[in-house]
Amino acid sequence: MDYKTYSERFKIEAYNVGYSESSVALCLNYAKILFDKNLPVIYNVTHLSNLTGIKKNYIIQAATVSKHSHAYYRDFSIAKKKKGERRFISEPLPNLKQIQYWILNNILYQVKVSPYAKAYIKNFGLKQNLRFHKNKKKVLNLDIENFFSAIKFEKVEKVFLNLGYSNTVSKTLSKLCTLKEQLPQGSPTSPYLSNIIMMSFDTEVSLFAKNLNISYTRYADDLTFSGDFDENVVEDFIETKLLEIGFTLNRNKKKLMYDSQRQIVTGVVVNKKIQLSKEQRKKLRQIHYYIKRFGIESHLERQKLSKKKYLSKILGQINFGLYLNKQDKNLLEMKACILKYKKEFDL
Repeated sequence: MDYKTYSERFKIEAYNVGYSESSVALCLNYAKILFDKNLPVIYNVTHLSNLTGIKKNYIIQAATVSKHSHAYYRDFSIAKKKKGERRFISEPLPNLKQIQYWILNNILYQVKVSPYAKAYIKNFGLKQNLRFHKNKKKVLNLDIENFFSAIKFEKVEKVFLNLGYSNTVSKTLSKLCTLKEQLPQGSPTSPYLSNIIMMSFDTEVSLFAKNLNISYTRYADDLTFSGDFDENVVEDFIETKLLEIGFTLNRNKKKLMYDSQRQIVTGVVVNKKIQLSKEQRKKLRQIHYYIKRFGIESHLERQKLSKKKYLSKILGQINFGLYLNKQDKNLLEMKACILKYKKEFDL
């Protein structure tokens, strides 16, 4: 529906329920701003309820309670790559998750983010981040400490206000996307909101990097720089810019890699070609060797997982390797082998 049709229908319905001309004009001026940005018009919580298909009382409660407690979230943790460390996740329960996905798909995805942000972008994969840093003299990885939890309610609310939503609607949307006044890790809206909030930072850093002939990308909280440069100058600049917007640089996670070393970006080797690490490829080759040497049944007896889970896990690792380098002959052979056994076991 175009704005002209919308405004004509709105006027008829509004006048029928007793709206004054001035009230109708205010509503339509508000709607026009959102229409021009291809955003859904939301006047109040009742309207949001109709749009999302979630009851009004639930939205009010979720927006109120989620500020203080985990009543609308499920908490759990997953192991990080570094041994002994865990990542804590707060996943919204089904109805709140449905609301958040509606906000993500209908509002947030309409906002164009920086081309230097490479994570959580529709139709973009990990390789879009890696290709900028392939075959460079130096690769510097910097990390933002406690990235999502450092993004507070006020920054989220500012996103919706800047889009044109009213104070009341912006506050409600922001409350539905935050937990205890910050972005929860595990919410579908958190990643893209972080990209929107980091737009100015990405622009400033990209201009700084371009002037020094440095390639720059940001994959969530991972900042990567590559080229021939003074890493101390880069690190000092980034630390200053992060502090200006309320973030802290995690100096313990700084990694500087020269071309004579293995250069890793978001867990993937980027030296001469983009591929799995040497250790990952060696492990897959060993599995393939044991299967061919001793037979699939003998190999599976030694595994803790069921046949289905184990073969799916290995196939997933192989597919990721082929995503990075689709011409890898060893991985193609391994994939054919695993698919053969999955078919034999009817898995």
